[in-house]
Amino acid sequence: MGYNDIKILEGIAGGDETILKYFYKKNFRGVRKYILANNGTEEDTEDVFQDSLIIIYQKLTKGMIELNCSVHTYFYSICKNVWRNRLRKNDKLEIHDDIVSISNSIVSDINDDIERGDREHIYRKHFMKLDGKCRSLLSLLFEGKSAREVATALNYSEIYVRKKKFGCKECLLRMIRQDPIYKELILNPTDIWVKGA
Repeated sequence: MGYNDIKILEGIAGGDETILKYFYKKNFRGVRKYILANNGTEEDTEDVFQDSLIIIYQKLTKGMIELNCSVHTYFYSICKNVWRNRLRKNDKLEIHDDIVSISNSIVSDINDDIERGDREHIYRKHFMKLDGKCRSLLSLLFEGKSAREVATALNYSEIYVRKKKFGCKECLLRMIRQDPIYKELILNPTDIWVKGA
């Protein structure tokens, strides 16, 4: 059974298992062929497929997808760009292209999403390494809660919250700055601290 693009996008947005399995079956072989032909492995294929699916999901939740081609062509282009980006970072960019031309504005848009995804991945990875107190405190602050509201919620003094906030953010920034991917992206740390800076 096949699904049209709208049904597929709705299925991805809603986490519909049947549609996700169909989408995987329909697209995995082509993505795998491309990545294996361009210095990749089976594991790389799985990673790129998942990362690209997350990009589509995030764009859907923000209402930012405008297709001028089939969803399968669009997804394949995202996979190609994700993989090219990784090869470029590893100085292994030697691409054997086969199909799909997609407008420059979409490619640029996808590349922005890939970089944003890399930043979010680094942030989440190191955020989870913080102790429980730091994670709870920073989560509340990033939700826009004031120091007083955080103090009340966690049963701390307001002075403790302010001091702890500084220490937790410094610890998180230090881990992020030491991450090799962070150095590759040449990020400005303030990009990561859009909330609660």
